[in-house]
Amino acid sequence: MASIATVYNRLFQKGIEFGEETARLRATPRVDDSARVRAFANEDIYFWVKRIDNSRVVRRSDPAASGMCWKLIGSAAAAAVLLIAVLLPSAYGLLAGYQIQSLHEEGQRLTNQLSSLELEEAKLLSPARLEELARLQQFIDPAPQKLIYLDVRQSAFAMNKKKF
Repeated sequence: MASIATVYNRLFQKGIEFGEETARLRATPRVDDSARVRAFANEDIYFWVKRIDNSRVVRRSDPAASGMCWKLIGSAAAAAVLLIAVLLPSAYGLLAGYQIQSLHEEGQRLTNQLSSLELEEAKLLSPARLEELARLQQFIDPAPQKLIYLDVRQSAFAMNKKKF
């Protein structure tokens, strides 16, 4: 089986015409093909690599290239700053919305906590509970002769005493 390169070689070889090639191939005796290895594709092509030494080559400096690089860096930085300036208000609004929502949730939680604390305070300060605590701790009402009523009009209160 022939590859396309082998066909081209047969067609375009100098000095041999296509008809002469087929006549020559028919005139040769046939060889037993059972022991032959078929030809590899492009086995007649040889590659030669030439070594190139660029160690002595000096690159010429281009003064316009450095200016162009700095202009590119500056324009990229300006574009980035402009993009950030355009997107910053919407990002700030988004973050403020999240903060407002969290403050609403915290306010609702604190309102619920205040209601539960007020309910607990009302339970603790109920007269029935205070009577129960007094009975458990064996508190008794004082006799009427042991009660001392404070006169608000007198100036003998401790808080009215002069400080030294």
